[in-house]
Amino acid sequence: MTFPDLTADLRARIPELRGTLEANAATAPLSWFRTGGPAQLLFAPADEADLARFLAALPAELPLMVVGLGSNLLVRDGGLPGVLIRLGKPFAEIAVEPNRRVRAGAGAADVKVARTAAEAGIAGLSFLRGIPGTIGGALRMNGGAYGGEVKDVLVEARGVTRAGDVVAYTNAEMGFTYRHCAVPDDVIFTGALFEGRPGDPAEILAEMNAITEARSSSQPVNTRTGGSTFKNPPGRKAWELIDAAGCRGLRRGDAQVSELHCNFLINHGKASAADIEGLGEDVRRRVRETSGVELEWEIKRVGLAAEG
Repeated sequence: MTFPDLTADLRARIPELRGTLEANAATAPLSWFRTGGPAQLLFAPADEADLARFLAALPAELPLMVVGLGSNLLVRDGGLPGVLIRLGKPFAEIAVEPNRRVRAGAGAADVKVARTAAEAGIAGLSFLRGIPGTIGGALRMNGGAYGGEVKDVLVEARGVTRAGDVVAYTNAEMGFTYRHCAVPDDVIFTGALFEGRPGDPAEILAEMNAITEARSSSQPVNTRTGGSTFKNPPGRKAWELIDAAGCRGLRRGDAQVSELHCNFLINHGKASAADIEGLGEDVRRRVRETSGVELEWEIKRVGLAAEG
């Protein structure tokens, strides 16, 4: 699908814009699944002020979403109407501050934040090593792994509203629950401040290495996959329900349920987004039939189905 080109109109609306605009931009390179249709418009802001200026002038009827590393994103084959915002290098800075605090941009990779904290002797942020995404996504989903969650270490988050207003939220104001925060969906996070506790760098790095080894031995890393496909139901583990439903290794075309960890879906090379999403729905149906549990997607599925 090819969408109408919005770049000229938006450049005219916002002549002082400094970021890059691209019409009908490929989204497959932006997600770990490496599949999906184009984005009508891809915007990479130069900094927070540039983002705020863009959002303030953006027509209200245009859909809007943001992407980080794309580790938990599936764009459907018909593409994504509206605007996709990618927070690149200007939002990837990480700095150590007094009192065992780390400030990071929303585009910073979780693993790099964990490593920066470890090298500074700040304990408590090692769990970020197990989250394959950026700080923005971790804020939005209260990202957690290996016994830690964002809610345990966040001091404050910063973002920009759809109206272009810069806002800040304390930990309490984030409204964290399991894999969720209560901040309105149209707020784009731009950064966060975390606080850990004193620790020995060597011990923290050893803990991170253990997380790396655990992920490598139990998850299909270095493949075209997303993060965990489904949320764990209360008191249950999604992978156990999927395994009990006989879905380990299940395929639909080039899409497959991982045989190593069956809460991961894999694109073996030529799977369409429809193949991957359809396989996920097959899994949900089988789990519902065998256990009565309705699995909830954790991977974010967006956009339009292919034409026809």
